[in-house]
Amino acid sequence: MGLFQDAKAHFVACHQHPVNQALHHLTNTLAIALIPLLILHKWGWLVGCLVATQVFALGGHAIFEKNQPAAIRYPVITILASLSWSFDNWFGLRQVLQYFAQRPPGGVSR
Repeated sequence: MGLFQDAKAHFVACHQHPVNQALHHLTNTLAIALIPLLILHKWGWLVGCLVATQVFALGGHAIFEKNQPAAIRYPVITILASLSWSFDNWFGLRQVLQYFAQRPPGGVSR
């Protein structure tokens, strides 16, 4: 495997808890939404949102996943692996649809 595939596989392995996955999809959505702020030089909003993304991402690992972020092992390429993962999963929509598809009809999953 290449470096990117290794980083993405490591990223996926470090993000198994559904709440942590949701937090990371939120973080990636916010990161994409920051592009206009960067272009418009809205530095206060940009810094605030960047801090929020890190709180969500690191909090997801500390509280739900109980592991180190994938960026520890692959510092720079993890950003691309994370965005690729979110695009692959339609920013969480695919995971939500799979969850409901696995539930028994008309009942609560046990």
